[in-house]
Amino acid sequence: MAKTENIYGLHTVQALLTHHPEQVLDVFILNSRDDERLQAVLELAKQHGLAVQAVNRDKLDQLAFNGQHQGVVARARVATALNEDDLKDLLASLTVPPFLLVLDNITDPHNLGACLRTAESVGVHGVIAPRDKSAALTPVVRKTASGAAEVLPFFQVTNLARTLKQLADAGVWCVGTALTPEAKPIYDLNLTGALAIVMGAEGTGMRRLTREHCDSLAYIPMQGSVQSLNVSVATGVALYEAFRQRQV
Repeated sequence: MAKTENIYGLHTVQALLTHHPEQVLDVFILNSRDDERLQAVLELAKQHGLAVQAVNRDKLDQLAFNGQHQGVVARARVATALNEDDLKDLLASLTVPPFLLVLDNITDPHNLGACLRTAESVGVHGVIAPRDKSAALTPVVRKTASGAAEVLPFFQVTNLARTLKQLADAGVWCVGTALTPEAKPIYDLNLTGALAIVMGAEGTGMRRLTREHCDSLAYIPMQGSVQSLNVSVATGVALYEAFRQRQV
């Protein structure tokens, strides 16, 4: 029997029902909530012939493991994780220059979810992360991503350095973020064309092998007394600069 997990949050469940309804087994809603946003979820569930159960808040809190469920939880089959072969298929299918985000050992699920949400909003084609010592697509990540995790491919690879080399061999320019002497301000780099933005882990930054497989290094100029940004905020700055350049 396939493993199941409880997905929660209005945007997340709505995105799941819209893009992957075959994964959803049943839906639970808060019996005291009745508004337009919830009705949109109920209509999708009805279209796909899914059972909907109205339950009290305690039951919904239990199903969502006390997460911010916003009155809806979906029990769904866990999808098979995408891997290196799926990444190759994605690159082969694109008719425009690839725009990728690489996350080197991001462990906080809220940071991963925020990165996915930003990446989807700027048109990133896929997000790549190591399989080990990194956050996976948990219900917390999906809720934080607010529906982005249901539409943006997320690849978990065995060896990140090897994957970066494969990207380079495919003509993808890898730009890593680091506070090193050779790093240039991100606003001075050309971020058009086939591109992968590489972000390091919370606190420690990119690992040595990851950094060595980057074609260039960039830093985000800062003026205040704070010396670093949260990784999800830094990811947003880097991705939006690439997005700005790619619109010209």
